[in-house]
Amino acid sequence: MSPAGTLTQDLIGQWRLVSRIDLDAAGQRHIDPFLGADPSGFLVFGPEWFAAQFMKADRTSTAAPATPTVPPGAGNNTSAVGGYDAYFGTYTVDTQASEIRTTLLGALTQGNVGQTFTRRVAVAGSTLKIILATNTTSGVPITRTLTFERV
Repeated sequence: MSPAGTLTQDLIGQWRLVSRIDLDAAGQRHIDPFLGADPSGFLVFGPEWFAAQFMKADRTSTAAPATPTVPPGAGNNTSAVGGYDAYFGTYTVDTQASEIRTTLLGALTQGNVGQTFTRRVAVAGSTLKIILATNTTSGVPITRTLTFERV
């Protein structure tokens, strides 16, 4: 974990997604139907802005929904369209709480624009972990852990 006061600086850079794991309270893994079990992803943090892109590994059978939105009750989550999700905006870091608050100024899905999401974050060496509480599309509460490596 980053020492107090350096988390903001440690985030700056380019990050490649290594894994995205969704677990319920019993430890059972849930696979996101929009991005699948092993999506690829890329995340960039500048001093004030960030951008994120995620893609389902196999998009050959993924149809875009007619009106993509964040699933009801999804909470701290964005929406993918056709197996792809992308958004950008500004962020602030609460070093004391090890949290990041992102405000989406642009997003693939219009309903995500203007939303603010709070996530726990930790940087250890060249590894970034982002942890958030959200729900599956069927409403099951899960903890999502995204692990990135610096590129």
